Amino acid sequence: MDEKQLRKNFIDPVLEWARANQKPKELRLKGLAASDSESVALDGAADDAPADMPFVVPTQFTGKDYITMLLHVDAEIEHGLMLQYLYAAYSIGGPQIPEKYRERVHNWKNIVLGIAKEEMGHFISVQNVLKIIGAPLNFGRESYPWDVPFYPFPFTLEKFTLGSLAKYVYAEAPAEWLSGTDPIAEEINKTVHAEASDPHTVGALFKVLLQLIQDPDVISDDAFQPETYPYQAKFDEWGRGYTGGNRGSSKDSRFTHSPDVLVAPLLSRDDAYNALEQIAEQGEGDDLDSDTPSHFERFLFIYTDFKAILEETGGQFDPAYNVATNPYAGNPDDAGTASNEPADEMEENGITSEDGILWANLFDTRYRLLLNFLNHSFLLDNGNNNVGSFTPRGLIINSTFGEMYNLRSLATILVQTPIAKGSKLMAGPPFTSPYSFDLPFGEHNRWRLHRDLLLASGKLVESLKALKSQPHMQYLNVLQEIDRKLLEAIAQLMQAELA
Repeated sequence: MDEKQLRKNFIDPVLEWARANQKPKELRLKGLAASDSESVALDGAADDAPADMPFVVPTQFTGKDYITMLLHVDAEIEHGLMLQYLYAAYSIGGPQIPEKYRERVHNWKNIVLGIAKEEMGHFISVQNVLKIIGAPLNFGRESYPWDVPFYPFPFTLEKFTLGSLAKYVYAEAPAEWLSGTDPIAEEINKTVHAEASDPHTVGALFKVLLQLIQDPDVISDDAFQPETYPYQAKFDEWGRGYTGGNRGSSKDSRFTHSPDVLVAPLLSRDDAYNALEQIAEQGEGDDLDSDTPSHFERFLFIYTDFKAILEETGGQFDPAYNVATNPYAGNPDDAGTASNEPADEMEENGITSEDGILWANLFDTRYRLLLNFLNHSFLLDNGNNNVGSFTPRGLIINSTFGEMYNLRSLATILVQTPIAKGSKLMAGPPFTSPYSFDLPFGEHNRWRLHRDLLLASGKLVESLKALKSQPHMQYLNVLQEIDRKLLEAIAQLMQAELA
């Protein structure tokens, strides 16, 4: 049995428990038929329904170890959803959008990008929970995760369509809404089940995690290590003002407010519980009167607005570039063989144009840099060990944000770069998983790894600048200058480590 199948067997009991306990309370009354439970619900007797049966940790695990595994699954889900949302957002746009709809579509793009930023906050906060319980962190993801039961649907980098949007609504939706009679819920259920044989929402995982992490019989008090606080992510470092609309928001709708990024440093069990509860609430919270709508509500808003435009235009409306599905940097010998069929009819697409391959490889190099910088930040303390005018931690965090901006710029270029010479199909950001998410032992070697990736990036930049026609020369020159300064700072840090 391989590792993935083994982990699936460990997680299946959680999914079975969640299925039994996530039904509306009135339908869980033992021994009641559906018709009886409906009448009970009407007169309020369902309020006396018994509490959920507690989940029992499998015997081959300790409580802490099982929580660690579930947190690792959650980290991979947050990572995977973030990339799929980013890819969809980057694909939004193009000259084919009628002028009267461009502002609405622009708002959609900003909403999806905001949700992706909040997923990044979730991803970072989960690392804080792992850090405080003394567990290994997890910056990876499953490229094809449908063999693990908590993944909502098969990982797919695809353009923004009503069908892809339906999956995002489904993944973030409360179970009660999906099982209800709302026509939109029924429509989304039908769409998603037609593509994925056994799709899931992310709520079940949090229901189990929240029960387990608050129970001292499952994970003892001494497992929580407040001394890790200086190494955890903090909002004042990572939030960058993203709270309560502080970054400027459209006044047209509460759905277009700027993202509210959650990055929660932890000192105790209660802090860990509250962090996970806030992540769950930001994902599927369904308080329709809230000024900060959940991911579910925001995706649902876009879905209904998208449908309204389709009805107005008789279905002749496409808000996105014709980008590839699951793109990857292919072999230049295959140039010209890419199909011009719509991307949603393909499982994956190799990028074979010369400039497309170079931009894709540059994107993947910078994506790996971002993950390495983020990983490294959890190994550096809270502002100590100054080197000249900067701290290693501050340099790493600023560099992580720099790579976020780089990825957005590179993705914008890729979604407008033909996948092959003469093709009408555009490339997209590959988000190729690095061969390893682990950092080397020792600070000197970690800085050396960052340096090596920057040097590799520099070679790709030179190759791009050497192309006969290069419309993005200004960006490449700016990137070279930023990297030059970063390499100088890294050289100082490497020298300090050897001193």
